[in-house]
Amino acid sequence: MTASVPPAGTTETIAHTAKDGKGIQITDPAMQQLAKLCNEQGQNQVLRVGVRSGGCSGMSYTMDFVPSSEIEEGDEVYDYNATDGAAFQVVCDPKSLLYIYGMQLDFSTALIGGGFNFTNPNASQTCGCGSSFAV
Repeated sequence: MTASVPPAGTTETIAHTAKDGKGIQITDPAMQQLAKLCNEQGQNQVLRVGVRSGGCSGMSYTMDFVPSSEIEEGDEVYDYNATDGAAFQVVCDPKSLLYIYGMQLDFSTALIGGGFNFTNPNASQTCGCGSSFAV
């Protein structure tokens, strides 16, 4: 796991990348939540992230746990390790990766607007719900 440390004096959250330094960036709160959810899913589950047509802005994010047996040829597989030692894999198909490469995944416990939040440098437009975008 590689972590990018924010400059001194900023309040930006540390973002983790996969062991190879690629993939999406995942903040500490999102790492903790994903590790917890992955543990609850049982053995041999991976987190599949991607995009699909639809949503307010034209494309929407998808995120779901699937059996590792559903990893397809051509999928990119990234290994992440949470600070508590929990490990999980994130899988993305090549077409989706074009739209979400470099994206940051965060998690908030706020009552309004809480949950997973996507910050995508490739998006030219995002909607208020934060789950759809345009490129």
